[in-house]
Amino acid sequence: MENDKMVNSKVVFDIFAQICQVPRPSKHEEQISRWLQDFAAAHGIECVADEAMNVIMRVPATPGYENHEGVILQAHMDMVCEKNGDVSHDFMTDPIETYVDGEWLKAKGTTLGGDDGIGISMALAAITDPELPHPAIECLFTVDEETGLTGAMKLQDGMLRHKRLINLDSEDDGQIFIGCAGGIDTLAKMHYEKVQRDQVQGTAGLGIRLSVSGLLGGHSGDDINKGRANANQLIVWFLARILPQTDVQIASINGGNLRNAIAREAEAVIAVPMDYKEQIRIEWNRFVAQMEEVFGQVEKDMRMELETTDMPDAFIPADKAYRLIMALCECPHGMIAMSRDIPGLVETSTNLASIKMCHEPTMEGRSYIEVNTSQRSSKEEAKHHLKRVVEQALAMACDEVTHGDGYPGWAPNTESPLLEVVKKAYTDLFHAEPQVLAIHAGLECGLFLEKYPYLDMVSIGPQMYGVHSPQERLSIPSTERCYAWLCQVLKTL
Repeated sequence: MENDKMVNSKVVFDIFAQICQVPRPSKHEEQISRWLQDFAAAHGIECVADEAMNVIMRVPATPGYENHEGVILQAHMDMVCEKNGDVSHDFMTDPIETYVDGEWLKAKGTTLGGDDGIGISMALAAITDPELPHPAIECLFTVDEETGLTGAMKLQDGMLRHKRLINLDSEDDGQIFIGCAGGIDTLAKMHYEKVQRDQVQGTAGLGIRLSVSGLLGGHSGDDINKGRANANQLIVWFLARILPQTDVQIASINGGNLRNAIAREAEAVIAVPMDYKEQIRIEWNRFVAQMEEVFGQVEKDMRMELETTDMPDAFIPADKAYRLIMALCECPHGMIAMSRDIPGLVETSTNLASIKMCHEPTMEGRSYIEVNTSQRSSKEEAKHHLKRVVEQALAMACDEVTHGDGYPGWAPNTESPLLEVVKKAYTDLFHAEPQVLAIHAGLECGLFLEKYPYLDMVSIGPQMYGVHSPQERLSIPSTERCYAWLCQVLKTL
C-alpha cells in the first residue's frame, strides 16, 4: 500500500482487545450487547437494542457527504467456543487470552473470536474516527449467528434505513463475497433404558476408553472440502468394525461440540470380555495404522489412544447400540457436490457435528443419545434432499428426528453497484484486482434479503485460518489492509 494511503489500524486492535475481555458465547450475548451499548453512549452515538439483543448504532454523514446514500456495516457478536481438552477455560466468565506469534494474533488453547469480533472492531473504529469522511452509517451487530442465526431472523422490519450493506464476516484476504450457502440442521435422539452390568452376560473383563484427539477440526463450511478427519466418524468406524464379531458392550460415546464445527475430539467407553481383550487391541492398532495412512498427511497431530478404565456400571442395550453405530456409519459427512456454476465452490455438504450422551433422564425415565448434524447447499432442493438422506440414515436407530428452521442462501448479484465500488476501492489502494466469489459457509445476508429485498450487499474480511477451532489465527497485516480497504470504500461512497 502506498504510504500516503495508510490508515492507522491500531484502534482496531485496541477495540478487539477490549472485546476479548467480554464473554460472548452464542445464545449468551447479554454482556457483549451491553458493552456495545455502553461503547455507543461513551462516544455519543445514537444506539438502539431490540428484543433479541441486536444492537444498531447510527452515525450521521460527515460534512460534504450529507447527500450521499448511506451504508450499513454488519457483523455478529457471538463467537464459537471451542478449547483444547487440556485447557481450563470457562467461556461464560473468562476473557480470551491472546498473544502475537509473528504476523498472527492467536489465543491460548481456545478459539480467538476473530470470527466475528474483528468485524465489530473495524466497524467501531470507522465510525469513531474523526478524520474519516463517510456517508451516514448504520452499524448492525447481531446475536447468535453461529448456532442459529436467530438475531438476523428476529430483526424487525423497518429497523434498517439504508439500502447498501457491507458484511464484515468473511475470512479471506483480497476477496469479495457476493453469495453464500443456505443451511439446515438435523437433530436426532435415540431414547433407551440403561442396562445394569449385573444384567449383562459375559461382562467380566476390562473397561476400555477409546479416544481421538488432536484433529484440526475447523469450520464446517469453509473447511469441509479439505480432507480433514471427523473424530466422531473415526470412533464410529472402529465400533462398527468390532461389534459384529465380539460381545463388546458400549457404555458411552461422546464427540464433537457445535453444529458448525468439524469434530476434533471423541471418545467411547466400552466393556470388553477377557476372551476378546487381545483381539480388540490388535484391531485398534490395525485401525490406527489405517487411519494414519488415510489422514496422516493432513492430520499431523492426530492422537488415537486405547487405555483401560474402570468397568462401567451400565450400558446402552446391545441391540440399540448396534443400530446406532450402523446408522451413524450410514450418515453422510463431508463434501457431497461441487458447484457447476462457480469453479472451486463447494455446492453441498453435511457435517456429523456431535454425538452426546444425555445423562439426565427424560420425563419417561429414559436416557437418550443426541446426534446433531448440519447440511449446507447453495441449491435449495439439494439442501432439502440431503436433510432427507440424513434423516433416513439416523431413523435406523433414532426414534426422534427433527429439523431446524434453516436459513436461505444468498444468490450472487454480479451486477451489484456496491460491488463495483468495493472492487475499485481495492484496486485504487493495492493496484490489483480482488477476487469475487461465493462462499460455502452461511452468512446472515440471505436472511437480511428476505426482510429487505432491495439491499445491495457484499462481504469482506481479513485473513483468518482455523476458525471454529483452537487453531484460529488472525493475520495482523491482512487486518490492517482490510481496514484500510473499508475506509477507502466509505470515502468513495
